[in-house]
Amino acid sequence: MNYKRDKTREKRSKLHIVIAMMAFSTIGVFVKNINLSSAEIALWRGVFALNSLLILLIISKKLSDIYKIKKGLNKLILSGIAMGFNWVFLFEAYNYTSVALSTLSYYFAPTIIMLVNMFIFKEKLSLKQVICFIASTAGLVMIIGVSGGNSSDLIRVLYGLLAACLYATVVLINKATGEVDGLIRTFIQFAASVFVLIPYVYFTTGFHITEINTLGLINLIILGVFHTGIVYYLYFNALSYVTGQQAAILSYIDPAPPAQFYYQL
Repeated sequence: MNYKRDKTREKRSKLHIVIAMMAFSTIGVFVKNINLSSAEIALWRGVFALNSLLILLIISKKLSDIYKIKKGLNKLILSGIAMGFNWVFLFEAYNYTSVALSTLSYYFAPTIIMLVNMFIFKEKLSLKQVICFIASTAGLVMIIGVSGGNSSDLIRVLYGLLAACLYATVVLINKATGEVDGLIRTFIQFAASVFVLIPYVYFTTGFHITEINTLGLINLIILGVFHTGIVYYLYFNALSYVTGQQAAILSYIDPAPPAQFYYQL
């Protein structure tokens, strides 16, 4: 009976990851319309998401449960810090005209996740997963194409790789924290992200939120409330019920749509 419930939860979690990946694939479209620096977009994205989740915590009467979290708290805070800087590097890559190479380098994250899970978490990679992984990687390369290299391409690759390492860190730490309530888990990580991004933005680009235009503000609210608050809640909650290998393979659903869109710009 427990096995059946676990299998049902696993299937539902996989669906939630698929939904999250499809939503993540549209992030670049919104970021392009926000006339702020990458770091400041990342900060306000977290702020809007944090407030959205705070409302949900109050409605669900779970706000007081945050203070009961002891096991895994440090890991969630570390994950939140990594997530904040993941946004910075990813959005910085989006600021360039072409995102083909940055997308390709960013989606080496599943490779990192799979390798770490094999050596640290001792998860075995099945033949089916190997085939899916190879097919997904080959498909990604064919979808986005690879252009000739130059200095700006190198920058895109570096930003993408940095974002990939941080993204993999977020996924792996979330896997290691165990079954913490998804809403609380996500709230703590966003709080940590915002906490480290405030001084980072202050000392680098400064705050220019008052200069944002109407279109940019609308896109920023959507990015914060939907893509970050709601979608990350689905994603982080699902990570506890799937293997690292499954999460890595399902991550390949994300890049195809934005890559095709930007490649035409």
